[in-house]
Amino acid sequence: MKPGDKVEDFTLQNQDGNDISLSDYKGKPVVLFFYPRADTPGCTIESCGFRDAFTKFQKAGIVVLGISRDTVKAQKKFKDKYDLPYDLLADPDLVLINRYDLIKPKNMYGKLVKGVKRTTYLIGPDQRLIHIFEDVKPEGHAEEVLALVKSQKH
Repeated sequence: MKPGDKVEDFTLQNQDGNDISLSDYKGKPVVLFFYPRADTPGCTIESCGFRDAFTKFQKAGIVVLGISRDTVKAQKKFKDKYDLPYDLLADPDLVLINRYDLIKPKNMYGKLVKGVKRTTYLIGPDQRLIHIFEDVKPEGHAEEVLALVKSQKH
């Protein structure tokens, strides 16, 4: 997938077990941020960054969705623990994660393991891909996404 491509619709369950589809947000820009695992240090920093900047995203009319391979129950616990104001989508069967080819080898304390590569997709109101943020650093990422959105409006 590259910028300009139409993003295929998908449906995953949110933390409450409700179906959420990309097409639910037609006409609005959407930030999809994929993270490795709920309630781990980097994912918490990243998710809380989006939480802290959430009113700015709302004012800009942008939908924020977090996605990981966690279960609905784990997403609910994570959302409640950190008071996250946006939906967390559960992809335990790796449907969307595999579609976006995000399972990559990672070095975990000197051991090579396969895990979800922290990646963010900015999707336009026409459901076309605007930008892919790869090799995301959790600190300051939400502000980085906001800065790009604001630069797109000019």
